[in-house]
Amino acid sequence: MKHVAPEIQKNVSEFIIQGFSDTPNVQIPIFILFLVIYIFIVIGNLIIFLTIMLSSDLHTPMYKFLQNLSIIDISFSSDILPALLRILITKQNKISFFGCMTQLYLYTSLAGNEFCLLTVMAYDRYVAICDPLHYINRMNKKNCAWLISTSYFFGFVTSAGHVILISKLSYCNSHLIDHFFCDVIPLLKLSCSDTFNVEILTYVIGTLFTFNSFLLTLISYIYIISTILKIQSTHGRQKAFSTCASHLTCVIILYMTLFCLYMKPTTSYSLDRDKLFSLLYIVLVPLLNPLIYTLKNKEFLIAFNKLMQTVH
Repeated sequence: MKHVAPEIQKNVSEFIIQGFSDTPNVQIPIFILFLVIYIFIVIGNLIIFLTIMLSSDLHTPMYKFLQNLSIIDISFSSDILPALLRILITKQNKISFFGCMTQLYLYTSLAGNEFCLLTVMAYDRYVAICDPLHYINRMNKKNCAWLISTSYFFGFVTSAGHVILISKLSYCNSHLIDHFFCDVIPLLKLSCSDTFNVEILTYVIGTLFTFNSFLLTLISYIYIISTILKIQSTHGRQKAFSTCASHLTCVIILYMTLFCLYMKPTTSYSLDRDKLFSLLYIVLVPLLNPLIYTLKNKEFLIAFNKLMQTVH
């Protein structure tokens, strides 16, 4: 919690993104690295999206959820990486106040969408493994559309109030965001307003939204693993576990980076550590999702090969 400064200015018209300007000798190598990563993220997730859209064999709930996850991953990385690439190559590191708040809103909203959708995917795997006889009824087209729409709704609506409060803060100490994008904690560190209410809301959202998503996913997997262990044949256990191994891997990576980033008070903020975990969160998850979900997925690989043969 901060003390309000004697003279509080209105919101600034622009911020300056520090980025990686403290390491000028590696600007070009960092630019090339992030450009290659961004291209792989877009191409990998586009391949997933188009393969599922064009292959009738993949028009099942699990793949519909995966298709939406690929849309979120492309949008998520596109909110941060193109702006960072522009800063690295042009050295133009200014961002308007509105642009900063827009980037923050999209970042937090899309992150919320991803958590919700991963929770829905955990529920899908729970029904498929623990209650297979009712899977078709419980995961019909209407219910799937409702689950996907709800995931987007909660993500975009929950973030709105949070970002509005941050936009109402006064920034009179400095205009330099010592990060490579507009994130919650660096903005709170810059403000000379009392940020107590915003910090409380951050932890409330973290508890009610993110932690509940984590808890629901954890409960789903407790039931899933319990059911798999009751399967008599080794082949049956391996087949059942393979249907949720990819999702479980992505969930573990996502929540580990998230908890390291945000589940702590702003007083313990460490710039270098948070930059590292932010990079893992923004780059690693969208990059690995296409690889994790497709490399050992025989159904997807067969559908993709069929499409390639049709193209040729």
